[in-house]
Order: sequence, then C-alpha cells, then structure tokens
Amino acid sequence: MDFNGFDFGGLFDIELAIESLPFVLEGLPMTLLVSIAGMAMALVLGLFLALARSSKSFLLRWPARIYISFMRGTPMLVFLFILYFGLPVVGIQLDATTAAILGFGLISSAFVAEVDRSALNSVDKGQWEAAKVLNFGYWQSLRRIILPQAVRIALPPMTNIFMDVVKATSLAAVITVPELFQKTQIVAGREFDAMTMYILVALIYWPICIAIGYLQEQLEKHYSKFV
Repeated sequence: MDFNGFDFGGLFDIELAIESLPFVLEGLPMTLLVSIAGMAMALVLGLFLALARSSKSFLLRWPARIYISFMRGTPMLVFLFILYFGLPVVGIQLDATTAAILGFGLISSAFVAEVDRSALNSVDKGQWEAAKVLNFGYWQSLRRIILPQAVRIALPPMTNIFMDVVKATSLAAVITVPELFQKTQIVAGREFDAMTMYILVALIYWPICIAIGYLQEQLEKHYSKFV
C-alpha cells in the first residue's frame, strides 16, 4: 500500500485538541456519574441474582436465569432506546441520565451475577461447614466468611465489567446524555474534524481505565489476606 504523499499530521490537530479539551472534559463528571452509579446498581442487583440463580427454589432460580439470559442477549443501545424512547408509550417518562444509569445497571447486573455465581461456587464448601460450627446463619456466613473470599476471585472479571461500563457510556450520547462522547461530537460537527476529536476522547478514556486497573491492584492486595 502506497502512503506517499499522505499527511499523517492531518489525522490529529494538536491545537484543536488543546482548545477543545476543557469543553470535552465538561462531560467527564456525567460519564463518571453514569458509570459509577450504574456499576453500583449492578453490584447490588447482581449479587442477589447470583444467589437466586444458585437457589434450590424453582421460584427464585428460573426467574433469575431468564432475566440473566435476556439481559446478556440484549444490545445495550437497544435497551437504552427501550428505556428512553419506548417507556413513554406506556406512560413512563425517564430523563436521559436516569435511563442511562438504569440501562447500564440492569444489563451489567446480569454479567455481574454470573461472575458472582462463579466466584461463590469457587469458595471451598468446607467454609460453609466451618461457619455452621461457629453457629453462623446463612447471611452471617455469607457476609463474614464467604463473600470476602469470593470478592478476591471476582475482582479481575468485575474490573473488566466496570471498564466496559465506563467505555459504553459513550452510547448514552444517542439519548442526549451530556457525557464525554456527546461533547466530543459537538466539537467534531462544529469544526469538521472528527478524527482529531475521536482520538482526543480515546486518550481521555484511557487514563480512566488505567485508574480503574490501579484500584483493582489495591483491592487485590487488600483481599489477599483472605486467601
């Protein structure tokens, strides 16, 4: 392939990137809000889904399985459209930010549930027996003995889910959430330089994910004492 005469410098306008950076970063708080709130919701709901999925009760197990299957099989963008544009048809109106948080939280909870279920099943069954010897009830055993060990196992895949949520918040731009990518699109359309702006926003997402990876390392060190 002949690249002679191709202006690689034209791919990225440094001056435009620097000038646009403050405006684009105005979307960072919203990106963090949607991703953190959505992930927090996913962690709570995902744990209960994992417990229900592993339950011996048919009434708990099968609804959880159906929910997890549906959410894992539904594209995030489609689900955001259902929440933001579809629910008003039945009289439920959500603002864009609420729809985004619910969308990311509900779909991510299905993936979190499978990670939690795998992590809980990886904890030695003898730990439950030890908890019974100590006269711990089910929830006390789960909170004080099982979960601390399961968290260590679940951390790497859970971190990947969180990174995916952070990056997927760019989809919220299509329902008018003023996050990073939406701000980027405004400048790209105004300045007719989409390549510069898309590279810029990619360079903003990168350190966010690096920070999440660092947090994972610190949490792994903390929970290593439960080995």
